[in-house]
Amino acid sequence: MTVAVSGGGAAKLKATPLNAAGTLSVKHTALGNTLVDGNGRTLYLFRADKPNHSTLSRAGFAVWPAFGSSATPQATAGVSAAQIATIRSDGRRQVTYYGHPLYYYVGDKGSGEVKGQGLSQFGALWYVLSPNGHAVTSAPSTQSPATTESSGYRY
Repeated sequence: MTVAVSGGGAAKLKATPLNAAGTLSVKHTALGNTLVDGNGRTLYLFRADKPNHSTLSRAGFAVWPAFGSSATPQATAGVSAAQIATIRSDGRRQVTYYGHPLYYYVGDKGSGEVKGQGLSQFGALWYVLSPNGHAVTSAPSTQSPATTESSGYRY
């Protein structure tokens, strides 16, 4: 996986080769039905973000690459096309859903993995999204909760 980050701050993000032509889909994962890209890669929201505005630092984008799209984002069954938009940052577009900027987690290597769920990194918690645009705050049902040195799930 390649992540290109340049500049000095949250406003300087680059698109990654992870985007699947900006397609949003729904996949059943260990957390239930969650938002994924066209390749089944899980998408996350960052609790520190503001509506339609990413607040993630440059260092954060190395771990949580933005879900970008050079074309108009598309919705598949179960995704509300009316809630998909893009925001501009450094001349690039990051896809949003219900106003949440979307990100990948570098620890997720395959389709439907949710290893970033509930992590507290770069100043806030990270959650997958349900098809209705809400954060899924539960722990995965079929895998151990993901943790970091400084945090984990708060039960």
